[in-house]
Amino acid sequence: MTDKRYPVNKTGGIKKNLKRLKWFLITFTIINIVIMFYYDREPDLFNVELMAKKRADMHNHRIVTGFTTTATLLEVADTLLHKPGGYLTNDILPPSVFMDNIPNWEYGVLVQIRDLARTLRNDFSRSQSQSLEDDDLKNSEPKFHYDNDHWVLPRTEAQYQEAITDLHHYLDRLSDDNESDAQFYARADNLVTYLKLVEKRLGGLSQKLSASVITDRLNTDLSGDTAATQSTYKPSELRVKTGWFQIDDNFYEARGSTWALIHFLKALEVDFEAVLEKKNALVSLRQIIRELEATQESVWTPMILNGSGFGFFANHSLVMASYISRANAGIIDLRQLLENG
Repeated sequence: MTDKRYPVNKTGGIKKNLKRLKWFLITFTIINIVIMFYYDREPDLFNVELMAKKRADMHNHRIVTGFTTTATLLEVADTLLHKPGGYLTNDILPPSVFMDNIPNWEYGVLVQIRDLARTLRNDFSRSQSQSLEDDDLKNSEPKFHYDNDHWVLPRTEAQYQEAITDLHHYLDRLSDDNESDAQFYARADNLVTYLKLVEKRLGGLSQKLSASVITDRLNTDLSGDTAATQSTYKPSELRVKTGWFQIDDNFYEARGSTWALIHFLKALEVDFEAVLEKKNALVSLRQIIRELEATQESVWTPMILNGSGFGFFANHSLVMASYISRANAGIIDLRQLLENG
């Protein structure tokens, strides 16, 4: 029973608790903001040849045809998982759950990893259409297609790490003198197959970025073939506009995609050097890489601006689309040169 001579000051206790809660929330917010700034950093570009040499020396490997491309795919996948903050897309706790720029960057990188892993499995590692596929690549490639935002078991990172392990096994066998079943065929037709895939990715990114301002587009889905049909009706003229909250998502997806593609094209330049020299196409590839490198310039504003095409404010999406469109035009020319040159 409470002694009435010493009454309990309930109001004072509540005020103390509220004060403690207030300072806890302030401290928690500051800590999360600091962590967000640390996490919200895109990895720098790396030198693919130096990286491949370092990896070869570390594991006592020989640098053979295909080594640089495979090692670069491994390095990009490792960076996706082990950059500052790790893999953020599937995080459900703060501060990662409040971030969207780096998760979209991660998705852009992941799409390029999936494309190269598929081409490595289906084309680069096979001598012809009737040849057997490599077991390690057969195991690795589907794991990169696991849901990118799965946080319960099995977690996304675990599946991607298993895919990386399988790629390591392929690279070990590829550089082993005593192994002849692991191969990488640097042929023009294989490179053309990959470039066709790159064309579609860059074209799609360019379209999404260009839609940051309202545009009226003519429907060209069936152009060039009078007998062509499609499943459902679409009007002859389309009005396209990206939603406000989607603009920075598209921008950072494009940043991630082009970041990964720069490394992959540089690695392919090493492994396909003889093919490219024969077709007099080395300069064309290097110009494509230069256009893509411009997409990685620093963004000096705290947010992605969405001004009109010739308005007072910049439109970062249109600038990015310009670089990507020029790179895509170069990819198309390069592919045609390899096919017909």
